[in-house]
Amino acid sequence: MIEAEQLHARILEKLDLTREVEDEELTGIIYQVLQEAGQKEYIPLKIRTALGKELFNAFRKLDLLQDFLEDDEITEVMINGVQSIFYEKHGKLYEAERHFLSREKLEDVIQQIVAGSNRIVNEASPIVDARLPDGSRVNVVLAPVALNGPIVTIRKFPKDAITMEQLIAWDSVSEEVTEFLAMLVVAGYNIFISGGTGSGKTTFLNALSQYIPKTERIITIEDNAELKIQDVSNLVSLEARNANVEGNGAITIRDLIKSALRMRPDRIIVGEVRSAEAIDMLQALNTGHDGSLSTGHANSPKDMLARLETMVLMGMDIPLPAVRRQIASGIDIIVHLGRLRDKSRKLLAVTEVMGYEAGEVILKPLYTFEETGEVHGKIQGIWRKERELENITKLLAAGCKTGRTNENGRADSCASRTDCMALLSGNLGSSVSDTGRNSVLPDEEKGMREEKTTGVSFGVQRDDPESRRGTEHRIFSGKRSAGDAKRINDGLSQRGSYF
Repeated sequence: MIEAEQLHARILEKLDLTREVEDEELTGIIYQVLQEAGQKEYIPLKIRTALGKELFNAFRKLDLLQDFLEDDEITEVMINGVQSIFYEKHGKLYEAERHFLSREKLEDVIQQIVAGSNRIVNEASPIVDARLPDGSRVNVVLAPVALNGPIVTIRKFPKDAITMEQLIAWDSVSEEVTEFLAMLVVAGYNIFISGGTGSGKTTFLNALSQYIPKTERIITIEDNAELKIQDVSNLVSLEARNANVEGNGAITIRDLIKSALRMRPDRIIVGEVRSAEAIDMLQALNTGHDGSLSTGHANSPKDMLARLETMVLMGMDIPLPAVRRQIASGIDIIVHLGRLRDKSRKLLAVTEVMGYEAGEVILKPLYTFEETGEVHGKIQGIWRKERELENITKLLAAGCKTGRTNENGRADSCASRTDCMALLSGNLGSSVSDTGRNSVLPDEEKGMREEKTTGVSFGVQRDDPESRRGTEHRIFSGKRSAGDAKRINDGLSQRGSYF
């Protein structure tokens, strides 16, 4: 059987390299070469069609990479030098039968990829991150760092952004946890998503962003633009830039966060916090930019805090207690994701940041994933609710009250998640995006949003129905004043599973 390399050489002989060759002309030359080859040796139509596509991709697109990129079921491609290509499909790794014809061809494809992202990679600067036109993330490592030839890793993303409904259908998260997180997003809680490599942090961040009120102004900041925020007209997307060959002109995540603060953002979304930009992110969270979202690499919520501390100290020499206070006051919720042994990606924990006490940031689990067994190799489990959310100040500030009254004459809270979501969306969409969230509060409640309600728990205690007929008693414990307790308890009734 005739080899593609031989056909490639014949096509090169027929091409006029002194001028630009149009796609139609190239297709004609490829067809002619295949016809000539078919006269000497029979080539079945199926193979001839495949060869034609392969040859066109070699000249016009990304060579044999193109087939991997066009296969929607492939999620990751790993090129380990000229002779070795692996890909991930349905969560499993496979080794490809094909490989690049030469090191020069692989390097040509690499230069084509990085040029499309306005990046440069060479021996002097052998490591670069880039992206493809479809949003796929690309990491390239060349010699002398890569000892066995050029290394290319491509993380593909779906053409359409994955929604929370799809994640529920895939059993990556439960409906109850999704509704809980949706309310927190709408109400403006600062949420940090942690997880290991390949755990689905960017995908989850994208899906969670669908609950941001559409009337808000959102600034996204990324190393490589990957987020796909849907249906938001007032959206600004910023992307960091590497230094040029002279080492000048770099625009860092830190630069972009500082610039974003001057753009009147309602929310700031940082695709991933990796280094010293953590201090700028925390300062943004602590200066009134509620509802911000970000991600980071970590093995657990507690580990995420330790990594944030390290990243902050990389950018500024400040006492560790001050760093921890910034983290405790800036981040409300940590959502931890993981990739399990069956290759499935799941939400493993939702953790509330309670505040700072005795030199430590206090964490309390709200939901945790608990394995219950395996069925046909797939891990089964449930999301166990560990405790109620204690810091409900932002929910109340966002207007999670219906105005109804209970039998004691107190203002009633939302009777259902649906009511609360509708009310929150209406409040945030109509007034807060224009005048700021504090504008919907009475003067005496505005100060409540400056600190967490740590040490405060709310609940409904029902006595024996035979003796008290279900009379409700509010439980309030903590260090707040009686006035604060009354205002907060007046905003609650018939606590649902989301409180």
